[in-house]
Amino acid sequence: MSDSELQGFGLGLRPQHFSDILADHPGRVAGIDWFEIVSENFMAVGGMARRNLLKVRERYPMAMHGVSLSIGATEPLDRDYLRNLKALADEIEPAVISDHLCWTGAHGINLHDLLPLPLTEETLDHVAARVRQVQDALGRRIALENASTYVTFADDALTEWDFLAELCARADCGLLLDVNNIFVSAFNHGFDAQTYLAGIPAHRVRQIHLAGHENNGDHIIDTHDSPVADPVWALYGDAIRKLGPVPTMIERDANIPPLAELIAELGEARRVAVEAGWDAAA
Repeated sequence: MSDSELQGFGLGLRPQHFSDILADHPGRVAGIDWFEIVSENFMAVGGMARRNLLKVRERYPMAMHGVSLSIGATEPLDRDYLRNLKALADEIEPAVISDHLCWTGAHGINLHDLLPLPLTEETLDHVAARVRQVQDALGRRIALENASTYVTFADDALTEWDFLAELCARADCGLLLDVNNIFVSAFNHGFDAQTYLAGIPAHRVRQIHLAGHENNGDHIIDTHDSPVADPVWALYGDAIRKLGPVPTMIERDANIPPLAELIAELGEARRVAVEAGWDAAA
């Protein structure tokens, strides 16, 4: 599947919606152009979950999004994980394979959290080398997502946007730009979200994520359990004006509403994108 086959607006594929997506009709559900799966939910998995996945894949382009690659860890890459990831990718032929710029554990223990990295030249060399190893193992380029962060390191020598831009150049990989995470991190750390967008190389951005968050007054937490907030919609419009018509999706991982509600929210993404210059006919 070529990059061009991931176009328009998608949703994260969640088990709660399989019945609506695979109802007794041969085509697609109106308003959804593609789906993204959480890779780990379907790696080395059979049964009904796998059958439903393949049925959805027959109808829609698909992206794979991981949460356990741990690209920033210092332990060797998990070769069993990469073999299972490659097997899934070979089967469903995703347009994009992505994960997060983070580390997720140590000593063989997955903490199931997206932990931040020190933004230094040493880290940049380390992560770029690991990305190249992953891409060699998969036989495909990957995209890395900017995770939301709540702490920074005293040794940070680069901004996150400069780090991402340089990482893409050194590893020849793509970016999955999470607009909500930009907003969250900008609020938490006091940097300018517009400066962040200006530093992102447009030609490296393969996807955009949108999601909800929890504003606690003095800090914001990325929760994926609520609709996209108004200031994130505004920042998304700015991103489309800068980057062009990048395939965009909405993530919801908790308090998951009926599919119709998410399709309506995806309609808002279309409206904002068109107002920002996205050609609705494209």
